[in-house]
Amino acid sequence: MKHSLLPTSSLTSHRQPWYQRLWQKLHIDPPLLAGIIVLISFGLLVLYSATNKSTSAITHQLISFGIAFIVMILLAQIPPHKYRTLAPWFYLLTFVLLVAVLGLGVAGKGAQRWLNFGLIRFQPSEIMKIAMPMMLAWYLKDKQLPPNLKTLSISLSIIIIPVLVIAKQPDLSTALIITATGIFVIFLTGINWRIIAGSFAFMAIAMPIIWHLMHDYQKIRILTFLNPARDPRGGGYHIIQSKIAIGSGGFTGKGWLHGSQTHLQFLPEHATDFIFAVCGEELGFIGCTLLLAIFFALVARGLYISNRAQDTFSRLLTGSLTLTFFLSFFVNIGMVIGIIPVAGLPLPLISYGGSSLVTLMAGFGIIMSVCTHRRLLSS
Repeated sequence: MKHSLLPTSSLTSHRQPWYQRLWQKLHIDPPLLAGIIVLISFGLLVLYSATNKSTSAITHQLISFGIAFIVMILLAQIPPHKYRTLAPWFYLLTFVLLVAVLGLGVAGKGAQRWLNFGLIRFQPSEIMKIAMPMMLAWYLKDKQLPPNLKTLSISLSIIIIPVLVIAKQPDLSTALIITATGIFVIFLTGINWRIIAGSFAFMAIAMPIIWHLMHDYQKIRILTFLNPARDPRGGGYHIIQSKIAIGSGGFTGKGWLHGSQTHLQFLPEHATDFIFAVCGEELGFIGCTLLLAIFFALVARGLYISNRAQDTFSRLLTGSLTLTFFLSFFVNIGMVIGIIPVAGLPLPLISYGGSSLVTLMAGFGIIMSVCTHRRLLSS
């Protein structure tokens, strides 16, 4: 009997269709990539209407997507064990940049959040959205899970220290998102539900102290959320107009490019934070449902990859990045429809702008890395 001299993995790879071998060589997960492309295409259609058919805005957005896509592809090539090795150093470097913002940062819109290095101007807090879950996943990778009290205390310290620096900028919405990225990692370790319930009870008790430490504009946002009619021409204007736009869309919408609230300039921030209201007005309940279906498909794929990861570090990291993506669109849509206070967060892959886009696509690149390198190890 003749035996092949080729290893089993080579024979398996040889039997695969050429396009599967190409995806594997590029370390791209086709279902995840397809969902991202569909969501981006959907977003460009809505953005074109939201910007009153501005080709320059679309061009700028396509350039931002191009840069972010390159970042995603590059990060997908890096094996997960490399991320595990670099995690503490990446976290430390990002924390140093956050501290540098307090002394050297560029101010804008009442906050000091950016570092300017000539050609490059960026927010270190955006990088912390990746560094935080990576650091916690690294710390917890070889710990007994669920974590004991000592491990949990150190994990919370890893979260709290940079979050306090970010809140000092001030950037409360980003601070809360980064807190959530860390909490997601702890949650995925299988933490006891009693501890979770106790944490919520502690937050409820500490609420008066948190309220006292908040800035005036942050208090106004919460009071406006509770009663938008208290200041219909001021703090409540955004949410009132947003609800009018979504409600007027009905089941099928007014039609693409025919949103009166948007094109008559009643809806503020219609190309950025409140772009979901444009979707609701022009595409109606059907369009919004389709958009949500695409979002949830991406989340489902990310959680599937996390569940099949081959080590604790990869599972915790990809799970946290996926849940952070879910939180981003949940908070934005919840803010637009009025079920949570206005937080100033963009709708992922839909809103105009590229500051948070690169971070988001970097997260997808890491998820693809975990997925595709797992396939190589298992083949």
